[in-house]
Amino acid sequence: MAIDQKFINQFVNVTSKAALASYHLVGKKDKIAADKAAVDKMRTELNKIDMEGEVVIGEGELDEAPMLFIGEKLGTKKGPKLDIAVDPLEGTNFVANNLPGALSVISVAEKSNLLNAPETYMNKISANVSDPNIIDLDNSVKKNIYNLAEYKDKQPSDLTACVLDRPRHKKIINELKNLKVNLKLITDGDVSGALLVTDQKYNVDIFLGIGGGPEGVLAASALDAFDCFFQCRFLFNTIEDKNRAKKMGIIDLEKKYYLKEIITGDSIFCATGITSGDLVSGINIDSNDFTSETLITHKSAGLKKIIKIKQKI
Repeated sequence: MAIDQKFINQFVNVTSKAALASYHLVGKKDKIAADKAAVDKMRTELNKIDMEGEVVIGEGELDEAPMLFIGEKLGTKKGPKLDIAVDPLEGTNFVANNLPGALSVISVAEKSNLLNAPETYMNKISANVSDPNIIDLDNSVKKNIYNLAEYKDKQPSDLTACVLDRPRHKKIINELKNLKVNLKLITDGDVSGALLVTDQKYNVDIFLGIGGGPEGVLAASALDAFDCFFQCRFLFNTIEDKNRAKKMGIIDLEKKYYLKEIITGDSIFCATGITSGDLVSGINIDSNDFTSETLITHKSAGLKKIIKIKQKI
């Protein structure tokens, strides 16, 4: 079964309207208000769609932020049953401080085809390789880089690695420096970071490190359409995290997930820019109109492109 293509424009509209709602708070130093604006607008727009939607990946638990919560039912209840993953505002700090790279993101899959991921951290790695034996979470950084360099017929010094700039990644960053790998360090926004491997124009060969679990599943939805490699492993640091995971059906807490285990079947992914970044341009307002730019993928239709839309505010 494939998700009807009629939903593409509807979900693009959802992320575009959520992005616009958050855009009004760019530079206002209030990330909670910016997140709430995006959440509220996304919920309103999703409830207009003829579907029986259920949020299987929500956002906000870790930040005590407003959220579209896991288990929340959305849509008119008339239409197909769909699982929904959301990050209405990825990059709350980007919006609060008027920095590049904020996105409004959604992924929609057929019922039970999207991994039900808890709001916790995960170790993840992505690259645009078709051979599953090139990179692996269980390899050393050195082995992954040497394998990838050989696969791409490059030197390690010709490769670029994208990593979240966090103290927890000090060892990884130092290893990459020692291997003479070019670094692209990002302060937030690891959905975008993971997707920079999809196209040569972004000049990123590999994304690796620890980031949000929900963001990993969202990125996997788009990476699937690009036939990229993605692997992840959840990190459960507390008994509460472990118990929540078990309630969500995750029995093996050490399991290493491959892309096809995270998302099966068809999916639609939309990421609309709020502030301009590497992936897409941000919202632009001209009088009573606004223009949005969205990266959209629809696996069954083979759709993977960036579209620009002009709408009335």
